[in-house]
Parts: sequence; C-alpha cells; structure tokens
Amino acid sequence: MSVLAALTDALRSGAVEVVDLTTPLQESTPILELPAPFANTSRFRLEELSRYDDRGPAWYWNDIHTGEHTGTHLDAPNHWVTGRDGLDVSQAPMATLVAPAVVIDKTADVAVDPDFLLEVSHIEAWEAEHGPLPDGGWLLYRTGWEAHGATQEEFMNADEAGPHTPGVSAECARWIAQSSPLTGFGVETVGTDAGGAGGFDPPFSCHHFLMGANKWGLTSLRNLGRLPTRGAVLLVSPLPIVGGSGSPTRALALIEH
Repeated sequence: MSVLAALTDALRSGAVEVVDLTTPLQESTPILELPAPFANTSRFRLEELSRYDDRGPAWYWNDIHTGEHTGTHLDAPNHWVTGRDGLDVSQAPMATLVAPAVVIDKTADVAVDPDFLLEVSHIEAWEAEHGPLPDGGWLLYRTGWEAHGATQEEFMNADEAGPHTPGVSAECARWIAQSSPLTGFGVETVGTDAGGAGGFDPPFSCHHFLMGANKWGLTSLRNLGRLPTRGAVLLVSPLPIVGGSGSPTRALALIEH
C-alpha cells in the first residue's frame, strides 16, 4: 500500500485524526489594536451581495472585508522591518506549510501570571524530557489563552499599563529565531509577542527576531490541548496573497491514535 493510500485509510478509520486549530472568523473575532497614531487592521466583516433574491435569485454570496492579520493568521518574514526583503506570504515554502509540530505547555504558569514569559531554559528543559525540536518544524506554545477569546476585552486583558498576555522573553525570541532548527512559532494569543513586548529590548522581540531570520509566526490558535507533546503534523493554509505580509489561515493538525 502506498503512503498516501495508508494515510487516507487511517483518516477514514480514525487512526489519524484531523484537529482544527483555527479561530472562526466573524465580526467579534478579537484583533490586535494599536494605540494612536498607528494604523489598525480591519475587523472581519461580510458584505452580502445576494441571497436568493433579485440581486441573484439562485445564489447567496458575500464580499469579505478583513485584514491580513485578523484571527488565526500567518506572519510572513516581510511583515517586520527586520525581514523587509524576505518572503511574502504567497512565497511560503510547502515544507513550512506542512511540517512536524511539537507543543510546549505553560498553562499552569500563565494561570498564575498572565504576563508569563517563555525562557530558553524552559525549552531546554522540554528538550531534555521530550527530545530535540523538529528540524524545519513548528513549536506551538500552549498557554490556555484560547479560553479568553470570547471578547476583545478579555482576549487583550488590558489596563492602564497596557495588555497583559503571555509570550516569550527577548532572549528566548532570539534563540528560537537564530539558534533553533524551527521554521516557525505558533501561539494562542492575538500575536506572537507578549502583551508587554512593546517595552522589550528590542521592542516586539518575537517579530523582530523571527521575521529577521526568515521564519514564520502563527497566531490565535485553538485546541492545542488536543495535540500530543510531539508527533503531530501541522498543515497551514494561508491565502497566497502576492506581496502580502500575512493571511488569515486555516490551521489543521494530524495526530495519530
């Protein structure tokens, strides 16, 4: 039996399960909100063109209005100034879009401290227990933050000091970008950076280092708790927007039972 035939048989039998990691797109989907004077992305919105009426008697369809970085989305290297000459989202390598994925789980730490930061030492401890990070694969950072996704306010968790959401330290971001074998880094939060990362050195360190190393970010993921610590295959399906800095994305994982 061929490998692909074995895979389709496994999918039918349930030996391999497809897990949807995507936040549904709707007007209430939380988005990143930047302070003035910076420009902000659009919320997702449907504009009805016809619905079985005189505008189109037999069909229903819509225009969609959204930003590249709305909901679950892929960050391309050219999204950040450090990667300005890097790949756009339409140029994402197939080996990046279909790749092995591992999960590091820090939900317990984040439950105590929403500003919790992943450090290099946490990843090194993970590797000591679970083995090396996958060459050309993804590290998915489980924080439990998907539970805060019901409203914009809860997801951003902001006060007068700014947003309070988990992320990675500047040094950890540098290590992921420059020293790890990974192709990308995925999170449950609205962006790959921590809520307080505007005050890091450099600011928004995850974007700064990841994009500068021609690596990829994936945000607003769900259902990471259904994935094994290692052994999943991640499938990322962005729109191939020529010149685009990112795209809303359907993210799926294959797991073996």
